[in-house]
Amino acid sequence: MTDSSKTATLTIDGTSYDLPLLSPTAGPNVIDIRKLYADAGVFTYDPGYTSTASCDSTITFIDGAKGELLHRGYPIDQLAEKSHYLEVCYLLLYGNLPTASDLEEFEATITRHTMIHEQMHNFFRGFRRDAHPMATMVGVVGAMSAFYHDSTDISDPRQREIASHRMIAKMPTIAAMAYKYSIGQPFVYPRNDLDYASNFLHMCFAVPAEQYEVDPILSRAMDRIFILHADHEQNASTSTVRLASSSGANPFACIAAGIACLWGPAHGGANQACLEMLKEIGSVERIPEFIARAKDKDDPFRLMGFGHRVYKNFDPRAKVMKQSADEVLDLLGIENNPVLQVAKELEKQALEDPYFADKKLFPNVDFYSGIILEAMGFPTSMFTPIFALSRTVGWISQWKEQLSDPAHKIGRPRQLYLGETARNYIDVEDR
Repeated sequence: MTDSSKTATLTIDGTSYDLPLLSPTAGPNVIDIRKLYADAGVFTYDPGYTSTASCDSTITFIDGAKGELLHRGYPIDQLAEKSHYLEVCYLLLYGNLPTASDLEEFEATITRHTMIHEQMHNFFRGFRRDAHPMATMVGVVGAMSAFYHDSTDISDPRQREIASHRMIAKMPTIAAMAYKYSIGQPFVYPRNDLDYASNFLHMCFAVPAEQYEVDPILSRAMDRIFILHADHEQNASTSTVRLASSSGANPFACIAAGIACLWGPAHGGANQACLEMLKEIGSVERIPEFIARAKDKDDPFRLMGFGHRVYKNFDPRAKVMKQSADEVLDLLGIENNPVLQVAKELEKQALEDPYFADKKLFPNVDFYSGIILEAMGFPTSMFTPIFALSRTVGWISQWKEQLSDPAHKIGRPRQLYLGETARNYIDVEDR
């Protein structure tokens, strides 16, 4: 909202410009610079948009100083403890927690959409057998618009709704198929008698030759991973989805763009990088050596999975994820897994070290999620696809919100041009 009594004054070469000050329901005030170029003939410069609000939103709020993450006002720890993923999906999509009948109908709708078009199986087989699952997901999700023509018209609210349900429902199936294809096993069809997380685990680890029962502790841990990654405000991949959407692209193309952005190691690949670091450490005995390296400002080595760009306190998601990690490791045992032994001891030593406490370098959600997924039996190549399927509902919620905003327009960032000014062309023989 705008507080008409508050403005910020910008003075350029002796001329002052009053800029409206927008007051949010939570977080810092925002200076509205939409008319700055028209009035003053200048742009603002903000690489990475770290000080720029690209939109207004009612979905997710983060207070990094307090270590707070709210979805539609509900704290993430309450949702992870008391709710489950599909209920969180409903909350993100529609703004409120569902009634019992609303939730039952929503769950039934998602369950009935979990199968993918049979011809898409052939699409999977067009990839090399050693293709990274994320490469497969980017291609397959982008191609969904070729199979589901009845849900690509973004001007039709009903088609937007169908597309939303389809992507939430089919993303676990696509991720599981990408995994199965990468390891040379047959695809496993979804089952309507299983809940969302259990169904995903079944599609990943079942084989036709024998019965596979999903352990409820593993299913609950998987569900928590989905919840804790469901949305995270205007991060790089979410902003990518919004930017793609601003051009009027179909929903499947927008989500594919988000998946492609998430693939980057600085974003969705952080938990994979964390596990690779643990493997580099190799044994509990070498932990002091790597902690010393992390403290050395002249050494480029950094402890992956510690600290967070947004949270200047403990990552609220990490507290819940740690609980799940303890439950999973308790169930599966870690005595024969040196990587998980290193993880547990590194966590212990880092938390006891004043250097990390003073710098607020606490274990984050990526540290614990990687441990859980490794213990479950997922290869590191599947960590980011699982992140992608978790984040799909956040991307879709942000996409829907943007399309319903009457003020939305195509994204067009400006630049600070530092190249050559106008030059005359020189014929090649005269150069």
